[in-house]
Amino acid sequence: MRPAVAVHSNVTDEALQTAAQYGIEDIVVYYGPGGGGSPDFQDYVALRLLLERYGLRLAALEGGFSPSRQYHDVIFGGPKRDELIDHLLDQVRAMARAGVPIWGYNWMANSWGRAKPTYIRGGAMATGYQWQFDQERRPLMYGERMDEENMWDCLEYWIKAVTPVAEEEGIRLGIHPEDPPVEDRGGVPGLLRSFDAFKRLMSFAESDYNAIEFCQGTFSEMPDDNIYEMIDYFTSRNKVLYVHFRNVSGKAPEFNEEFINNGYVDMKRAMRTYRDAGYQGTFIDDHCPLMSDDAIWPGNLGGYRSRLFAQGYIQGVIEGVEKEVDYT
Repeated sequence: MRPAVAVHSNVTDEALQTAAQYGIEDIVVYYGPGGGGSPDFQDYVALRLLLERYGLRLAALEGGFSPSRQYHDVIFGGPKRDELIDHLLDQVRAMARAGVPIWGYNWMANSWGRAKPTYIRGGAMATGYQWQFDQERRPLMYGERMDEENMWDCLEYWIKAVTPVAEEEGIRLGIHPEDPPVEDRGGVPGLLRSFDAFKRLMSFAESDYNAIEFCQGTFSEMPDDNIYEMIDYFTSRNKVLYVHFRNVSGKAPEFNEEFINNGYVDMKRAMRTYRDAGYQGTFIDDHCPLMSDDAIWPGNLGGYRSRLFAQGYIQGVIEGVEKEVDYT
């Protein structure tokens, strides 16, 4: 198990140097088709080489292809679906051939959502969500309520198209859960909002290349499910590509992010669960609160100092559970 840092593709040299000095070896980069334009093979190679100059390894690409109006026909079915999917498959091939081992993306047709900031420990500011507040201010995104079963059919169509290509090219793919994990926002169903929903996704292709971008924070927000059970279930089946290791105050429909050591999830118990299920991948800090007079670090939500605190915590917990003899 290893710590990792997430950065944007326009990351500064200073941020990469800091990551290297902090003992990080793995980097997850927010980049890819759609969200990052249409990068080609050379763009992906250049990104990998940039990291390698600092002794860092490109662990995964995250984002891009965030379902939106650009990919409407893929998400909901439409005349350009196959044309758009062919473009995305070419991107998958380019990533793989450039040395990208993992692509984590999302299927949130209404993007991710937060309602208003929340002040937490010591006056730090965290993102928060209140479903009722969100519903009162959110119009129908597409002017009508979208059909959930049609969306599931379209997701299955995509998974069955992309998984054989991923297997052939040797790049593992995983989907981020709906964030927040609620049934509906703006008339758009949130498909991947529960334990059962991810089991359904896995059934579309019984392959290690149909996996999960495991945002522990979002899984922790799922109202009817147990986070430790989900960690064990998906990790033991080799479905967890990498982990957003963050903590939250509670479950949907109302919650906020917290400092990593101050939410409802027992983070050491969570780390033990990954370990005992055989996980060997990476953990990134995620949605860190913004501390007073802090600066946003290019690459993730939250402030520079807050992220360094989270990184130190993650490294300490990893070392602690890996050196345990007595697991009780």
